[in-house]
Amino acid sequence: MSMTDPERIPVIIGVGQVNDRPDDPDRGLDSLGLMVEALKVAAQDAGVPLADIDSLAIVDQISFHHLGKLCEPLAAAIGAAPAINYQSAAPHGDTPIRLLNEAANRIGAGEVKLAAVVGGEALRTAAGRAAKAASGEDKSYNAVRKVATRREPNYAQRHGLSAPVDVYPLYENATRAAWGESLEDAQFESAEIWSRFSEVAAENPGAWIRKPASPADILDVNERNRPIAFPYSKLMVANSSVNQGAGFLVASLAEARRRGIAEDRLVYVGMGAAAKEPASILARDRYDHSVSMETSIARTLDLNGMTVEDFDCVELYSCFPCVPKMARRILGWPWDRPASVFGGLTFGGGPIANYMSHAVVSMVDKLRREGRYGFLFANGGFATDNHCIVLGNRPIAAARFPQDFDYQAEAEEKRGPVPELVEDYAGPATIESYTVFYGRDGAPRAGVVVARTPEGQRTLAHVDVRDAAMLAFLTDGKAEPAGTEGRIVALDEGFGWRAN
Repeated sequence: MSMTDPERIPVIIGVGQVNDRPDDPDRGLDSLGLMVEALKVAAQDAGVPLADIDSLAIVDQISFHHLGKLCEPLAAAIGAAPAINYQSAAPHGDTPIRLLNEAANRIGAGEVKLAAVVGGEALRTAAGRAAKAASGEDKSYNAVRKVATRREPNYAQRHGLSAPVDVYPLYENATRAAWGESLEDAQFESAEIWSRFSEVAAENPGAWIRKPASPADILDVNERNRPIAFPYSKLMVANSSVNQGAGFLVASLAEARRRGIAEDRLVYVGMGAAAKEPASILARDRYDHSVSMETSIARTLDLNGMTVEDFDCVELYSCFPCVPKMARRILGWPWDRPASVFGGLTFGGGPIANYMSHAVVSMVDKLRREGRYGFLFANGGFATDNHCIVLGNRPIAAARFPQDFDYQAEAEEKRGPVPELVEDYAGPATIESYTVFYGRDGAPRAGVVVARTPEGQRTLAHVDVRDAAMLAFLTDGKAEPAGTEGRIVALDEGFGWRAN
């Protein structure tokens, strides 16, 4: 389909985001309320009634999960009856960009003329209500809290690798060694990038923390910036204790013109590309690179006929430093330019899967003011899901919709051999990556080594954090642990790492 037909050219016509932070967190909006407010702002920005949308896509949320699917309640709350109305299957960080790409595809196929994408997370409200429920003040909340299902921990979880904050340090420590950086230099790069995030957030009305932090602030580990999982401290990880909602409206160029929307308010949607890593973190080929990240970034550049020099601004997903550090190297984005238009997941805010909706809002705002093109890179899961797309304040000549944005097959062709996993191994081994976990008091509580056997198999081993020499070896930066040889020994509680 030729993209000279304005009925088939997707443009973003309205954007909206909200921060909800009453003095009493219990009185904050829930996730549905945040979505409603964000869409109202987007509709006002575009000057179109929400009743006119014919597609509504929702980013799944976790803070009020007991509400279930929000498709019908949200449509009713905004007075719409869209023919297409769905919610993403799970809350992954790439979801808003995928939903944007899907909206562009539907417009390119002539299926819809006006689409909405929205998400919201109210973890601050949920925490306040849960605290009152636990104390007995709010007995009604007990009836709607989600009941957790206990499951037997798998092999990775038995070694402490349960949440993203446990896993991303494996990539951080592996990439540092692969890039030949010292711990000091790698931490300084993270701090410089994060400090620039804070400066962007300070100027963004939609950001959650609007106070600049210097690189020294990021690096200074103290009671307010406690260690989380080596080498990350609190100011280097996503801040999910927020109440934030964001959404945007996508229309065909013809529909935007029929509605009288000024040309300088339109932001054109370019083509996107997606690929993912295996769901199991232990089924990855390596931790110092991601072929799915590389494929999604490289393919997006190729599809849009662009290079890094074409972009005046970027959003490189920033749940943990290793992600934008890997992405910027693939893209070629310099470390001394801001890698965010919103402020990053620490300072802009980390509303679980909906962060990139805020990035879209901020990118549209920026492109309306200045520049030409912006690049959006989203990441989700455990460094698993990747989806990129381009936006511009002018037509993107190479764009063709609908498009197949799934480049998984290409990523698989690039993937190296995945090591065989052995769970009951004792003997000589080499550190592939590692991390140390810390308690809320800042003291090390556990650690894990991902190791390779002499035959190339992959296995895990506990770290005895009571061993001061071992702890120093892993964290003081005097030597690079990744790539060093040691041995794994059988213990009563499993298998433990011992240095040679």
